[in-house]
Amino acid sequence: MSEAEVFQTEDMIISMGPQHPSTHGVLRFIVKTDGEVMREAIPDVGYLHRSIEKIGEKVTWHGFVPYTDRADYLAAMFANQGFCMAAERLGGVEVTRRGEFCRVIACELNRIASHLISVGTFGQDIGAITPFLHALRERETINDLMEMICGARLTYNYIRIGGVGYDLTAETCDRITQFLDHFEAIVDEYNRLISYNKIFVERLVHVAPITKEDAFQYNIVGPNLRACGIKWDIRRDIPYSVYPELDFDVPVGTGEKGTLGDCYDRYMVRILEMQESCKILRQCLRMMPEGPAIAKVARKFKPPAGEVYVRIESSRGDMGFYVLSDGSEYPYRVRIRTGSFTAMSLVDKISRGLMVADLIALIASLDVDAPEIDR
Repeated sequence: MSEAEVFQTEDMIISMGPQHPSTHGVLRFIVKTDGEVMREAIPDVGYLHRSIEKIGEKVTWHGFVPYTDRADYLAAMFANQGFCMAAERLGGVEVTRRGEFCRVIACELNRIASHLISVGTFGQDIGAITPFLHALRERETINDLMEMICGARLTYNYIRIGGVGYDLTAETCDRITQFLDHFEAIVDEYNRLISYNKIFVERLVHVAPITKEDAFQYNIVGPNLRACGIKWDIRRDIPYSVYPELDFDVPVGTGEKGTLGDCYDRYMVRILEMQESCKILRQCLRMMPEGPAIAKVARKFKPPAGEVYVRIESSRGDMGFYVLSDGSEYPYRVRIRTGSFTAMSLVDKISRGLMVADLIALIASLDVDAPEIDR
């Protein structure tokens, strides 16, 4: 028997998940490895499917709003707004100006809270526990603010057809300002703690870069797209609400630490986006107009027959709602387009040749959310 035959090896297939602390939800990856090197990492989704889109056809227009919270439980406010905007366009409802500002304030607070979970769990996934606790502490403060705004801390049911469910009080606005004064300094502290930490940086640079070509071909959106150096943000490029009146930048990856579009760029874009959200919040608080926070909308809302597709910039990127009305009290069709689903389709391609441990960093850097994938 030859030496080559004696030392012949075979690839090993392992199952990562669906109950795994680093898969950010009930996700499963079928991983084919040659030792520690991955040949394939195929996503196997469907463990969290709840048929939300079908439920949307069985409840009233107003009644479906609470269900949208479950499309992305870490950034529920955006799904609230996306569906309500679709209903408003179909029904010709004009949102009050104060209601628009209340929406932007609630959404940008939610964006910060969602990104805090992303960057916090990122460190935890690769072995840094303390940064997660720092991020969670700040998110809890935002949860307190959300509770003041709408009475809920996770699934909000705050944005309604025509505006918002509850007006922002002067006390709440003051508390938000106090939080911003505190948080902007905390971001710098967090960067010193982990973002520029030598071990953390070397663990992420050059790992799983996404090229601009792949980003376009796989329809990657949000921070994952911007990390590739592509300056595209629905709030700026297909503007909605009062975003055209606000001054903010769109952070993109630069590859300054490693390769453009790598895990580190995807991490840093979210750090920078939190700072931009602080700028947006300060402007909204300063520009907040007087008036009602919601327009008058019929309890039995029946928009004319037609179809609409609405896009908003969620914390995970371009979220789209395709809604079809037949003129009744119930939507005829509801379909949701999410950023996490398309991000998962790219995992197999960019994970080939990586170490198994790098798959953890890749999943964390994409900030995929299991409810967004399955719905």
